[in-house]
Amino acid sequence: MFRRSVFFLQGKDDAIQWILLPLFSCKSGAKKASLEKRMRHLKLLEQVSEIARSGSIRQAAEKMNITASAMNRKIQDLEIELGAPIFERRPRGVKLTTAGEMFVRYARSQIADAERLSSQVEDLRGLRRGPIKIACSQALAYDFLPSQIGVFRKDNPRLVFDVKVMDHEAAINALIEYDADLAIVYRATVRPAVRIIKSIPQRLVAILRQDHPLAQKPALRLSDFVGHPLALPDASLGGRQVLDQVVAKKDLSFKIMAESNSFEMLRGLVLRCDMISFQVEIGAPVPEPGTELVSRPVDERDIPSSDLVVCQLRGRILPVAAASFADRLVKAMS
Repeated sequence: MFRRSVFFLQGKDDAIQWILLPLFSCKSGAKKASLEKRMRHLKLLEQVSEIARSGSIRQAAEKMNITASAMNRKIQDLEIELGAPIFERRPRGVKLTTAGEMFVRYARSQIADAERLSSQVEDLRGLRRGPIKIACSQALAYDFLPSQIGVFRKDNPRLVFDVKVMDHEAAINALIEYDADLAIVYRATVRPAVRIIKSIPQRLVAILRQDHPLAQKPALRLSDFVGHPLALPDASLGGRQVLDQVVAKKDLSFKIMAESNSFEMLRGLVLRCDMISFQVEIGAPVPEPGTELVSRPVDERDIPSSDLVVCQLRGRILPVAAASFADRLVKAMS
């Protein structure tokens, strides 16, 4: 049998103390219950987390295949039990209250712990299904990360991956909000809540056609690009940020003909329009026979290298599959 535990909300002089005990506890007679039944209480936590993420009870209900009215009733019952509102209802959606922000952090922590437990149980059963949730920079999406996933799945063919490509700030936020197990990003602004597992320096490289005049040089200076049409990553991407910082200090004028937040688009502009673009070296075109694009490093006297990091949420014990894949990444980057 399951026994519902108690939530306490204490307020004093506007200071809120929230003591959150486990939502359920198990008696010894529950040994025969399946893992799925033992984790049913997580459904409500998942609903609260999804409402907070989407900012709308209706949108969260649609995603979780439940009616909005039923979900709203569950949230109202929970708010009565807690003795404090979780959401502030607005004409267009909902917003977390201060107490709600505390509860959502608790909920996501509990959900992550349950996923880890499920992963460990499946590992013992030989299933190892995941999913492994990864947030990564675009530079890793074309070759490096797919290659590592391919190698890892040879020994773990049933593993599922959930990979989101996003800028470094969003990737770190995904870790903190338990939306990702691992983040692999370039020039991350690391916060105290984040632990770096592995870090490697990355040079900025120029991407250009194999028949471009500058492709004959083994390395390039920034002055080499003056007068050539450039297709640059937009300001949300790390490579563009480091480029702008350096160029601002130099008396150089570039011929910027296109900007994009898509590396796929930038490669297309290089290939079809004979422009030059930039990327970190881990995302550079792989030199293979018949390859039309090549990369050339930008001299580190002009642009020093910056770090690519693999990181996780500090203090979080990763699911078995995610921890194993993290080990794989560390070896590949060593």
